Amino acid sequence: MNVWDFIQNQIFGMKWLHAVLGRLLTVLHVDLSTKLGASLHFFIYDIIKISVLLCVLIFIISYIQSFFPPERSRRILGRFTGIWGRVIAALLGTVTPFCSCSSIPLFMGFTAAGLPLGVTFSFLISSPMVDLGSLVLLMSIFGLKIAVVYVLLGLVIAVAGGTIIEKLHMENQVADFIRNAKAIELPQEELTVKDRLKYSWEQVAGTFRKVILYILIGVGIGAVIHNWIPEEVIIKFLGTGNPLGVIIATIAGVPMYADIFGCIPIAEALLSKGARLGVVLAFMMGVTTLSLPSMIMLKKAIKNKLLGTFIAVCVAGIILVGYFFNAIQFLLV
Repeated sequence: MNVWDFIQNQIFGMKWLHAVLGRLLTVLHVDLSTKLGASLHFFIYDIIKISVLLCVLIFIISYIQSFFPPERSRRILGRFTGIWGRVIAALLGTVTPFCSCSSIPLFMGFTAAGLPLGVTFSFLISSPMVDLGSLVLLMSIFGLKIAVVYVLLGLVIAVAGGTIIEKLHMENQVADFIRNAKAIELPQEELTVKDRLKYSWEQVAGTFRKVILYILIGVGIGAVIHNWIPEEVIIKFLGTGNPLGVIIATIAGVPMYADIFGCIPIAEALLSKGARLGVVLAFMMGVTTLSLPSMIMLKKAIKNKLLGTFIAVCVAGIILVGYFFNAIQFLLV
């Protein structure tokens, strides 16, 4: 247990960095007991921690992704039918892009290739919600138990959502240009280790440029929540006393556009101020899965009835998971 605590706190959580920055700011005559000083400490610490974890995780996951180009992923998914097809699609989503906007082009390609609608939607739900990066980042903030349960329930939502959509037989709700597309068989280029390393580094640089603004905004919001908003205000709206907290958090997360890296500092600050665990995780799921920009992109690929069904299924699943986490919080925290 001591070894695991060290890994979680010092490697993933980088508590040593928090202490070093505190001493450095004190030497620079920053009073950490003030709201401004504490906010500066929180901001610098979280920016560095999340950026380091982001780059390391993207490099590792991109190296794994290099073995699963779209055509190979399509062939893997095409081998499975029924519930197992949706399970494999949800699992495959964990090693693909970090945000919903990046997942939609893959979803369109899989659908155009003739894969069952339930399979492609299981992939679309799981890809932004439960990637491998979220597991490590959640471990760094909330611990192993919460991270594992979050990922498992995210996969359950993905499989259940795909199952419901497939049972409704809404194939005619896919845009005509996708349904009528011809699948093109492309030769698979075998990459060398050097090619994979180059690809991984390019993914690190490209993804970091895309998300750094959202990380800065997320950490800034987290610093304000952590040091400036009174605890009783958070508890009033998102704590035990408000049974609608999960619903409020889910709906509040939908219009935002961020990925797991931008959500983590906000979630961390909310939890430290007294928000319920299910409320915080429902907010994260809402942001990563149902952001407004991704819904606008998805609207071009599917018709209104299917889009509405997808949103309703995801929202219902997220709310149920949020209340479940609230109910078992005493076992996890």
